[in-house]
Amino acid sequence: QVQLVESGGGLVQAGGSLRLSCAPSGRTFTNYDMGWFRQAPGKEREFVAALRVRESSTYSDSVKGRFTLSRANAKNTVELQMNSLKPEDTAVYYCAAGVVTEVRTSGSYKYWGQGTQVTVSS
Repeated sequence: QVQLVESGGGLVQAGGSLRLSCAPSGRTFTNYDMGWFRQAPGKEREFVAALRVRESSTYSDSVKGRFTLSRANAKNTVELQMNSLKPEDTAVYYCAAGVVTEVRTSGSYKYWGQGTQVTVSS
């Protein structure tokens, strides 16, 4: 059973940066597609970024150019670098893993973390 643990959330001012990490326990996930989703209060969970095995990253339009998703196989982690943060980026961010058919669809992922809170103040 794969368990994903997110870290790196917190409170930051608009324009600032945060780096989120996702680490699995129980096994490596080098052969899994990885995704990040977020959910703001009162809103549905939405796609943020994904990284397929041996492919480049995919981003939502709202974060493209500001967020960078990378896989650090040596550390067995996936990292989401978030720059130029905006108040509308405030949400709980979730890491997900699986062998997916559609990276933008949350239902495609089998494993999920507990989430980490990101709050961006104006």
